Amino acid sequence: MKNFKHLMVFPALLGLAVSCAEISENEPVLSEKTTSVLQQRFVPGQLLIKMKTETTKSRISDDILAAVEGTIVEEIKTGAMELANARKGGKSGDLILVDSKLGTMEAIEKLKSMPEVEYAEPNWIYEHFATSNDPYFTNNSLWGMSAGGNQFGSRAASAWAANKLGSSSVYIGIIDEGYMYDHEDLAANAGVNPGEIAGNGVDDDGNGLVDDVYGWDFDGNNNSLFDGTGDDHGTHVAGTIGGVGGNGKGVAGVAWNVKLMGAKFLGSRGGTTSNAIKAVDYFTDLKQSQGLNIVATNNSWGGGGYSQALKDAIDRADAAGILFIAAAGNSGTDNDASASYPSNYDSPNVIAVASITSSGGLSSFSQYGATTVDIGAPGSGIWSTVPASSGKGKRATITSGYASYNGTSMATPHVSGAAALYASIYPNASAAQIKAAILGSATPTPSLAGKTVTGGRLNVSGF
Repeated sequence: MKNFKHLMVFPALLGLAVSCAEISENEPVLSEKTTSVLQQRFVPGQLLIKMKTETTKSRISDDILAAVEGTIVEEIKTGAMELANARKGGKSGDLILVDSKLGTMEAIEKLKSMPEVEYAEPNWIYEHFATSNDPYFTNNSLWGMSAGGNQFGSRAASAWAANKLGSSSVYIGIIDEGYMYDHEDLAANAGVNPGEIAGNGVDDDGNGLVDDVYGWDFDGNNNSLFDGTGDDHGTHVAGTIGGVGGNGKGVAGVAWNVKLMGAKFLGSRGGTTSNAIKAVDYFTDLKQSQGLNIVATNNSWGGGGYSQALKDAIDRADAAGILFIAAAGNSGTDNDASASYPSNYDSPNVIAVASITSSGGLSSFSQYGATTVDIGAPGSGIWSTVPASSGKGKRATITSGYASYNGTSMATPHVSGAAALYASIYPNASAAQIKAAILGSATPTPSLAGKTVTGGRLNVSGF
């Protein structure tokens, strides 16, 4: 399919771990799941190693590095990890990204005999779940918001009519590409880190990131969250969550009022598990250190194997009361039979989202799962915000644009917008209560019966 953007998590991002059904006390747990490595991508020669206890002499013992002929790339250490470790009495081990001269899977096999290793896994690579095709509410283009009375949309228009428009005190984190925070339909809803002073070149909030005002680019390791037209997928997601409504321009998101922040980890070659972990923990840190009311993160990406390290980060977000809303995937397969991560993680804060069409059918590309995919939402022919280019060459400028994309990537931000809307109406609701409300209000839909946990589609009209 032309211009198909399969936001797939390659093994380098998800950190696939090898499964051991039976292990001795001295063998590291390498994974809870077994996946086919041959069909997944990871960073060649890299692996994530989780130690059982904190190391004292160095980050990782010399014998481990020698066994895998490895060198340390970086120690993955975030504020969320440190807080979780403190709650456990400081007994959790380090998480290290290592380059090995051996093949990734051979290196992991070598570590099975190392008693100090808790688990090791590939550094999976992820991509987004979207497809581009070819303005908007008043001309009934925004069927996903139930424009023109479309009954299969999210019924957002009914919520708006009841003056349920969202709140600027609610934040949603976008873990994706970057997003165009100065887009004409997004600028008013662009959230900022209150702990940072823009442009002073100082890490004001002490999180190790200088001038992370609108978020952080973990792929490029800088504060340039938006890098041009290549960040179209993240910008499209942002518009569905929180495109400004009632301004006479372009589109409207599910929540007209909301604050958006970005954690970019997907670049031109996808993203990695190590950067995904840092992106998830970034929002957990912001909520815990800055007190930002981060209700959920939107995760329109996937495609790699099981990663215990990434699941640990999602569980830290859960402990902080942050929902992890994830795309089910675009391969048209059953996630009950063949797991798709991160949507298949069984963490309590995960909401897995399938895609439906404007006539209520399960989108042909959408993955599903009677026990692993929670709900359906509009994902085919979805108009939203994108960066556009005006002019050519050096005279080219980035302008505000709009486009229609397909994918579970497009379905997911409808649910993230719903979380923001519900949190604005019930500000004391917990993450579990918000999730229960979203799933409990799903409208039964024949195409989703036996294909999702709820058997229904998103409906925000009753919030």
